[in-house]
Amino acid sequence: MSVAYLNRHVLEDHISGFEAEPNPNHLAVIRRPAIFSVLAHASQEAWTLAALKAMSDISVRHAGPGEWLLVSEVLGAESLARDLAMLDAGRISFFEQSDGRVVLRLSGPSVRRILAKCVAVDLHSQVFAEGQSANMLICHVSANLARTGPDHFEIIVPRSYAGSVFEELMEMGREFALTAGFGD
Repeated sequence: MSVAYLNRHVLEDHISGFEAEPNPNHLAVIRRPAIFSVLAHASQEAWTLAALKAMSDISVRHAGPGEWLLVSEVLGAESLARDLAMLDAGRISFFEQSDGRVVLRLSGPSVRRILAKCVAVDLHSQVFAEGQSANMLICHVSANLARTGPDHFEIIVPRSYAGSVFEELMEMGREFALTAGFGD
């Protein structure tokens, strides 16, 4: 007897009913990103960061001392794993997080005011610059926040807490007419 599994996103049920035309303030859920954790071995942090930044079609997110999250919407997990395996195994370790993490993309003119309700970090453009990322509590959940543009942020949250964070962000964005949908 064979069993067929249907691939459903963890936020599929949360988004139903929110699929309106995007407003200027919008929360997009990325369906199938490739996400990897990369750890530098002792005293290999600079080499590892340079090697990661030299790779194409990925976004490098700082997650802690000698630790980064790699995110790609272009490369599949297998392709990204092959690229990482070509790097020196004596300098880095990596493991896939794609099935265990969810990427939420928040954009719009009021994005900082929405996030100010759930993070204890100064998100002013002179303090939290484009390209910067950090691990922090977002809606009481440990997550990674990255600034990807002038009014664009991405949140990487554990899959098991994605529904809770999604609902909190939607509630905090209600006064700014925040809409949500999949970012296909």
